[in-house]
Amino acid sequence: MEEKLMRKLGSGSLDFETYFSDKAKSMKASEIRELLKLVESSDVISLAGGLPAPETFPVEKIKEIAQDVLTHHADKALQYGTTKGFTPLRLTLADWMEKRYGIPTSKVEIMMVAGSQQALDLIGRTFINPGDMVVVEGPTYLAALNAFKYYDPEFISIPMDDSGMMVDLLEEKLRKLNAEGKKIKFVYTVSTFQNPMGVTMSLDRRKRLIELAREYDFLIVEDSPYAELRYSGEPIPPIKHFDDEGRVIYLGTFSKILAPGFRLGWIAAHPHFIRKMEIAKQAVDLCANTLAQLIAWKYVEEGYLDEQIPKIIEFYKPRRDAMLEALEEYMPEGVRWTKPEGGMFIWVTLPEGIDTKLMMEKAVSKGVAYVPGEAFFAHRDVKNTMRLNFTYVPEEKIREGVKRLAEVIEEEMKALKG
Repeated sequence: MEEKLMRKLGSGSLDFETYFSDKAKSMKASEIRELLKLVESSDVISLAGGLPAPETFPVEKIKEIAQDVLTHHADKALQYGTTKGFTPLRLTLADWMEKRYGIPTSKVEIMMVAGSQQALDLIGRTFINPGDMVVVEGPTYLAALNAFKYYDPEFISIPMDDSGMMVDLLEEKLRKLNAEGKKIKFVYTVSTFQNPMGVTMSLDRRKRLIELAREYDFLIVEDSPYAELRYSGEPIPPIKHFDDEGRVIYLGTFSKILAPGFRLGWIAAHPHFIRKMEIAKQAVDLCANTLAQLIAWKYVEEGYLDEQIPKIIEFYKPRRDAMLEALEEYMPEGVRWTKPEGGMFIWVTLPEGIDTKLMMEKAVSKGVAYVPGEAFFAHRDVKNTMRLNFTYVPEEKIREGVKRLAEVIEEEMKALKG
């Protein structure tokens, strides 16, 4: 539909492409967003998107709070706000983070953003010069790569295992760069229930990463959209908890614990960093959605968030379990997958020689979709992996989807053997 419209609108003599900047010409659509378009109107079981289940949205409570906000605070809720965000919400979030994560309110300032995706762009604007070295996990969050890429960094990808980024390999890389007189700008990590792998950085590695940041003088961007979604195991403090110098820029979001439609997230960082990102944000949108901020303020302030999180966990845990059980039951020998204690994703690794991007068309024809893993690697050098989401579809569809996927993989493995 979109391509037909573009052809129709572009049928005249104007050469539209010549007007775009070089930056715009180099931009590419998110592969996941394009993939979702292919499966949204069909009977394909989609294990691809990273969508929360609509059943977890606290609709009635949002209605109630919205009515109260518009009755008593309409003058603020419907007006422009400050770029940094609605002060009562910022203070309430700081207090919530101190109680939950042990991050002293005296050490951070909070700025509200249009989802943590905007925070990633603001970090790129504020910190990345062309050619700066930025460390990411391999694999890492695709939309972070897209956000940072616009500012022309040099990506350094550090491999992952079941305990998160392999910090010992990072240390080796830092030593080599230091010997060459080079340094990195920051490390980007989704530290807890990582997207796409679902794994969590161990406590020892978190502490070591802070030590390395101090020793080699770099920042840490800790993206934490999933930390509240823990279904088993013991919570681990965020990296920001161990930050005594202000080196960690922490990103939070309401997308997974309230509703993504609010498009509301926050940055918790040293006031000096917040001030510069605030100035960068003034050029982008002036302020985040004020009505959403006031609703979120009431939601947190009155304790509804703390009541809601256990309900979300109770809803998602059976889906996580169903996917792990189905993988165990249906997947052929030689296929490996992560076993996350929380979050939204499971990472599947197939035998070498299978390209999951090429396999995608066969999977869709069999009625199941996933996200090929190649897009999550900064250098796109790994072809035999995929990301599965377990939060959006019900347990019975998860089982059927994994069964269909296993059949496709089995066919590919037989073809590979020849």
